[in-house]
Amino acid sequence: MTDLETLKADALARIDAAPDAATLEGLRVEFLGKQGSISGLMKTLGAMSPEERQTEAPKIQGLRTDVADALAAKKDVLDAAELDARLATETLDLTLPAPEAPKGSVHPVSQVMDELAEIFADLGFSVATGPEIEDDWHNFTALNMAETHPARAMHDTFYFPDVDSEGRRMLLRTHTSPVQIRSMVEQGAPLRIIAPGRVYRSDSDATHTPMFHQIEGLVVDKGIHLGHLKWTLETFLKAFFEREDIVLRLRPSYFPFTEPSVEVDVGWQDVDGRRVLGGDGDAPGHGWMELLGSGVINRRVIEFAGLDPDVWQGFAFGVGVDRLAMLKYGMDDLRAFFDGDGRWLSHYGFSPFDQPTLSAGVGARA
Repeated sequence: MTDLETLKADALARIDAAPDAATLEGLRVEFLGKQGSISGLMKTLGAMSPEERQTEAPKIQGLRTDVADALAAKKDVLDAAELDARLATETLDLTLPAPEAPKGSVHPVSQVMDELAEIFADLGFSVATGPEIEDDWHNFTALNMAETHPARAMHDTFYFPDVDSEGRRMLLRTHTSPVQIRSMVEQGAPLRIIAPGRVYRSDSDATHTPMFHQIEGLVVDKGIHLGHLKWTLETFLKAFFEREDIVLRLRPSYFPFTEPSVEVDVGWQDVDGRRVLGGDGDAPGHGWMELLGSGVINRRVIEFAGLDPDVWQGFAFGVGVDRLAMLKYGMDDLRAFFDGDGRWLSHYGFSPFDQPTLSAGVGARA
């Protein structure tokens, strides 16, 4: 037996007997690595004469090919054996629930919008929407705001340089009240709606942002008075804050679009450094906090909407959605609502699978 045949027989026998992948890798390096025995034979071809190379090269190359094939075949055998061993020891319980997939969070503003819609739907209100780019007639004039009213000033309102087809100035709406006007004009009376949405005012600090969210309510019917307004607001706030001890105080105020007009205060107390609504504001340790504005619809607004104020009366109210979220869920800076910080949203956000309902709780957290 020649030296090549001996080397081949030894290599194939040792490869066949390799018990694991680590041993097999060691044999590969020993035979075919840069310093391997077969690689060394390949290097000797350069020192041979052409005649010798013609005779010996096919033999050495054949040896290399046979050893490489044996290594590959043995690797397949070892890999298959390892897989069989894993399958024999590892089991998968198909009755276990699938791992929870990553999911996003519902923004607190969207959550509160849903909570409010749920509450007012139970009270018989429908949701109305309107354009965010408004004309000054719907935004101001139809709401009984005079041309000299401070809200029309540039420092409060974002105006556009152009006008509409009727020559009216265009602006970003400063409240959702224009939706009330459009609804009365288009639908007539009786009417019971809420108008949630984005509004815009030139203001920015810890409790004000140039864009924020507002919800307004409107009821138009026969024989409506201030008592209907008070009952509606009490019922709404008790359901939203999920407390029966909500106490309201109505203070006379002035709004061009309501007469009489009232500011609505709600009792609160400090609980572990957090302002919590509930209880009589005049009770020891309690106080009053202004929450929203409201009133009986001004006769002129009823007339602007094309209705007879001697037949139809109504009430309206408006409150900031962002402020409601801050009070209910303990947030202290309105600007954080719009920073886009994922950490803030993961802390205050809601699961998209937990929809608010009156039966399960409008404020159910994820």
